[in-house]
Amino acid sequence: MNRMKWTWKPNDTPPHLHSLLECLGEEYPLTTSSGNRELRFKRVEETGALNTFFDNEVVTIEYGSLAAAARGVGHALAGQSASSKTTFRSMGIMLDCSRQAVMTVPYVKRWMRRLAVMGYNLLMLYTEDTYQIPGEPYFGYMRGGYTGKEVEEIDAYAKRLGIEVVACIQTLGHLEQILKWPAYKDIRDTDQVVLIGEEKTYALIDKMIRFWSEHLGSRRIHVGMDEAFQFGRGHFFDRNGPQPPFDVFNSHLSRVEAICATHGLKPMIWSDMYFKMGSPKHEYYDRDSRIPEEVRDKVPKNVDLVYWDYYSKDEDFYTEWIHRHRELGHEPLMASGIWTWARFWYDHAMTTAAVDPCVRACRKAGLAEIMFTLWGDVVSYCEFDSAFAGMAYAADRCYGGNADAAGLDALLKGIDAGDFTTSLLGTGLQVVADVEVPPVPASTILWDDPLFGIGWQGYLYAGNDFWAKVLERLRAVRDAAEPRRHKEGPPDFGYLWALSDMMVLKLEFREKLVFAYRSRDLHALRELKDGAIPRILGAYEDLEKAFRRQWLRRNKAIGMEATQVRLAAGAARFREAATRIGEFCDGTIPAIEELDAQPDGLGPNPVTNFIRLVTGSVRI
Repeated sequence: MNRMKWTWKPNDTPPHLHSLLECLGEEYPLTTSSGNRELRFKRVEETGALNTFFDNEVVTIEYGSLAAAARGVGHALAGQSASSKTTFRSMGIMLDCSRQAVMTVPYVKRWMRRLAVMGYNLLMLYTEDTYQIPGEPYFGYMRGGYTGKEVEEIDAYAKRLGIEVVACIQTLGHLEQILKWPAYKDIRDTDQVVLIGEEKTYALIDKMIRFWSEHLGSRRIHVGMDEAFQFGRGHFFDRNGPQPPFDVFNSHLSRVEAICATHGLKPMIWSDMYFKMGSPKHEYYDRDSRIPEEVRDKVPKNVDLVYWDYYSKDEDFYTEWIHRHRELGHEPLMASGIWTWARFWYDHAMTTAAVDPCVRACRKAGLAEIMFTLWGDVVSYCEFDSAFAGMAYAADRCYGGNADAAGLDALLKGIDAGDFTTSLLGTGLQVVADVEVPPVPASTILWDDPLFGIGWQGYLYAGNDFWAKVLERLRAVRDAAEPRRHKEGPPDFGYLWALSDMMVLKLEFREKLVFAYRSRDLHALRELKDGAIPRILGAYEDLEKAFRRQWLRRNKAIGMEATQVRLAAGAARFREAATRIGEFCDGTIPAIEELDAQPDGLGPNPVTNFIRLVTGSVRI
């Protein structure tokens, strides 16, 4: 990080910037005393405008909003002149804190400093049950949830940076973490969805909403309600029989909206269920989806709709769906995605393919608010600091830039967030070995059982040389990460190296194991048992240490166990593989039935789910 000091003079700096600059000065070389260079600020009328001029030892930042001024500081730290403008009043990220990884308060502050100097002014904390409600001990039990005091500390710090913190919770589906406990059996419709119409349901939702109303200053709240596919089909159906889905959904939303109103909050929801219910194919992005006029009239007018789309690559599609939201009588908030879910490292290719057309469409449509989600999915094992590259990229697009690598490199280095080019090395973990074959997710290789090989088997239809191509690409990632593996992050390249090393070793082992077993080459099998497997077990130890290091740098300890259990299971299965190979070589057993049980000629079967990769059973 550039340690050149920048001076800003309180008497010459607009007062509304003082708190921002003081906060940034806790980490960055900003001072009110003598420095190498001077920062000057000038407010302009054009909202969202930003111009940064270098004149010898003075940098002048012309800004049209507090967020633009903060981004101007980022450009100054990077040594960049800039002239840009964002059309978005609100530009933010949504951080998933519900898939085991609950970021510590100090690290949230660290992230918010970087968000500010990229130009963001909104942070949504996605918390299904990872907050502590008084009187509800099983809400967020053993999940590392935020206390009210922690939320207040985050919010107070965010205000200094000009960032609005908005709670992003769930009040219908995605609540399996609490519904698994007997304490909530009375409000359970299905395993994931709460029971609509049950008064105990709304008593709990009132507590949930009251928590955020009391501890956050924002008067907005995201109450979720996405992907609630099973609502009305469990205990609700037993009580009420079949009911029109639109009516049931709207009745629940109206109750939740009323609760929000009593706490002085304006709610927003993900919009997907309306479009899915209107689709003949029950799909969200179905162009044949039609929402009846009588249903449109019943959508609560005080509820904002969030249009989420992380997959579409067509600008016209985004334009059409923005129009469809407006036809519902609502100006949507846009939610695109910075791809961190089901990944161990930020995926730049998937991000850019969706972000670029999305931002273009939103700018042309004049949308006022956009955010970028960073999901963890089932288990958060991603090195989230690698996503600074994606956040910088998305921000530059929102400010009308062309997101060139050299500029993003300079920006990220200047704000101590790594650098752009090297951060993209980990994208290679999502291996594309053939354009006709789906990419191989890292999880398929890392969770794959050494004896069953379910993930490995699922790609054999692509040809005999398929896995050789994958290995070639993974070795390239490992080689690129090697020189950086002992450097401090962000991001943590030691983790990237350990990941790619494990993937390479597992694939090499699998290829040799199958060949040696089918040819009954006992010498080769013994070499795998005595040489390859001990090396792999050592790699498991390296990977677990690297995972633990990068996890505890950012997150609370609770939640780490989910990935540690998976890694421990993988190591245990390799020890079992060594035993089985030894028994076969010694003649104790006539065959290794796990290897004999694998049929040839299986079709495409790209499995990524841990349970489906480690056993042929549905339970474990």
